[in-house]
Amino acid sequence: MAMMGMQWPFSTPSPSIKSEPPTPLSPLSMMTSPMKKAFTSMQGYLEEIGHLTKLDPQEAWLPITEARNGNACYAAFHTLSSGIGVQALVLPLAFTSLGWIWGVTCLTLVFVWQLYTLWLLTQLHESVPGTRYSRYLWLSMAAFGDRLGKVMALIPTMYLSGGTCVTLIIFGGGTLKLLFQTIWDATTTEWYLVFMCSAIVLSQLPNLNSIAGVSLIGAITAVTYCTLIWILSLTKGRTIDESFHQLEAKSNMARLCDILNALGIIAFAFRGHNLVLEIQGTMPSSPKHPSHLPMWRGVTLSYLIIAFCLFPLALVGYWAYGNLIPANGGLLSALYKYHSQDTSKVILRMTSLFVVINCLTSFQIYAMPVFDNLEFRYTSNMNKPCPWWLRIGFRVFFGCLAFFIAFALPFLPSLAGLIGGMALPITLAYPCFMWIILKKPKKLGAMWVLNWALGFMGMILSVLLVFGAIWNIVTKGIEVHFLKPQ
Repeated sequence: MAMMGMQWPFSTPSPSIKSEPPTPLSPLSMMTSPMKKAFTSMQGYLEEIGHLTKLDPQEAWLPITEARNGNACYAAFHTLSSGIGVQALVLPLAFTSLGWIWGVTCLTLVFVWQLYTLWLLTQLHESVPGTRYSRYLWLSMAAFGDRLGKVMALIPTMYLSGGTCVTLIIFGGGTLKLLFQTIWDATTTEWYLVFMCSAIVLSQLPNLNSIAGVSLIGAITAVTYCTLIWILSLTKGRTIDESFHQLEAKSNMARLCDILNALGIIAFAFRGHNLVLEIQGTMPSSPKHPSHLPMWRGVTLSYLIIAFCLFPLALVGYWAYGNLIPANGGLLSALYKYHSQDTSKVILRMTSLFVVINCLTSFQIYAMPVFDNLEFRYTSNMNKPCPWWLRIGFRVFFGCLAFFIAFALPFLPSLAGLIGGMALPITLAYPCFMWIILKKPKKLGAMWVLNWALGFMGMILSVLLVFGAIWNIVTKGIEVHFLKPQ
């Protein structure tokens, strides 16, 4: 891809404004006392804000850093919108292989682990005074070097953003068909097209700060449908009792690969690390009020809400349906399959509508790094901001590309375990190594040991998850239907 050959600047230095003491003949010495005090106060203020990272012209032209008036509330909206979504609906599938005890243990450990690495990233955003790493790629290049940093971060982050958008088209379009099948007998492809057109129209908002309201709507709908689904599943009770026994694998290797695939599903549920630096980059910052303080407040609030959504969804979903949870659609499909006759049609359709709205809003924040990437290429070559018509063209192009991939490969959601394994280093491993390289903690100290251990564990786990997912695909197979959305 053309994106892979780009040369990203990985930091934005800001020279400090320094003042020389006034000489006896300076204009300052001839000023009256009130004027002198006012000038001195202004001078001190300029010295303080001189440590701020200033937007160079190119950054001021790009969607992520075009506006820096974000706050803790905006951060919470964006983090919720990117951190919770349709991937949570397949979490109970992990419990079918792990069982109750190991399922809860693994879900808890991964939640705490990724919350810790989120804290690392928010602290590393301004790890060098006067420099802000407003994109995951920039921080990776600062830590690992330009060439290795690109290899380690560019493809995974773009793959995660683009792959998530494709998955959202598949899931959102499929849910639209489920929602309106009694009104309009359209094909799945046509519903994909309806969803994609809606997403493209919504994507015309100019920058990351401008979609804060969209992210708020996405967060509200995500929390609402997650709560509705687990409450409905709990009140309707269990299905067939025989479905709650843990599945027996044919061999030890098959059993191991099932466990690894389950861990991949859990890892896939906790996404969004490739956006945290971008979200923090929309905030103002100063020595007295660094951006990591409001950012961490927003992250803490949002992940508290995420925990109250994901844990009941996983536990109640497995309790209610056991091994009968559909692989495609997860709990939403289970709700329609087992309770379409004894549940109000209004509630079912409302839940589906919330899922579609959440998919549309999540598409915006995950597509933003791709839009930023495309516009960076143009501004680097032309040394001027993108004209409005070209910005629209970039976004229409990406929407059409994502639609084509969704149409050509509609089975991608079945690869949740594989996607989770490939994206896991971004979430659990790279931030630990970045902390060691940039912060240089005391050798053999607590932070040094902890980050080396978690970093290596994350890399090893990623390799194992990818291996397990591939093994399951080869041995069990998946329902592959190219160019035929079901």
